[in-house]
Amino acid sequence: MTTTTSRISLPGGATADVAVTEVGAGHPVLLLHGGGGPLTVTPWAEHLAGSRPARVLTPVHPGFGGTPRPEALTSVRDLAAGYVALLEALDVHDVTVVGNSVGGWIAAEMSALGTARVSSYVLVDAVGIDVPGHPVADFFSLTPGELARLSWADPTGRVLDPAALPPEARAVMAGNRAALEVYAGRAMTDPTLAGRLGAVGAPVLVVWGEADRIVDPTYGRAYAAAVPGAQFELLSSAGHLPQLETPDALVDVVWDFADRHATLPGA
Repeated sequence: MTTTTSRISLPGGATADVAVTEVGAGHPVLLLHGGGGPLTVTPWAEHLAGSRPARVLTPVHPGFGGTPRPEALTSVRDLAAGYVALLEALDVHDVTVVGNSVGGWIAAEMSALGTARVSSYVLVDAVGIDVPGHPVADFFSLTPGELARLSWADPTGRVLDPAALPPEARAVMAGNRAALEVYAGRAMTDPTLAGRLGAVGAPVLVVWGEADRIVDPTYGRAYAAAVPGAQFELLSSAGHLPQLETPDALVDVVWDFADRHATLPGA
């Protein structure tokens, strides 16, 4: 596993430095983390690269993981444009973009922007669209215990006590939270997104944890319905973070979809 820094172009002419961790070799996968930060996807990146011929690229969204956020970078749509630019900077093709939670929202925005460098998108328990009667849980008002109960199929032992963490870890968590609010807002939705997804032509798979109560499966089905031809896959025994709770099942559905839509020989 290696970590490098790439400078990406942003809308309006600004730039941002993005730390990108790479593991494995083969079909390229851009893996986008959610509001919990890069540690919520790092184990799964290693698992995917260790079990399939995959080159997994995991960027840290600026402002997360103790990294700086440029003032010009203020929205999920900005991040999506930046990651399209990142794929160009890395000169990768036939990419499968996989995003969880807010990372899934970024992936959805990338699909709306469109790029020939991506062959498929996988949205895992994504936020971002507005579904009447099925709001995204108010993450910013939840206690750690409440967050665990809504996030996990089995929350036993999953409650994180920030007070028990060292000061450096608490500072990173606070930075993650602040960056999340800037990018996604407290509602974590964009009322224009569902309409814009109607123009997406790339293959899209929407994967949902059956026990997710941050964004319930009905919300997930609405996400899939917003994208022409999108597939929907429900994972049992999983909540909002299938990559941590049912990693093998997620590898299977993601890889099957990525492999089916790969455009380069031997991918």
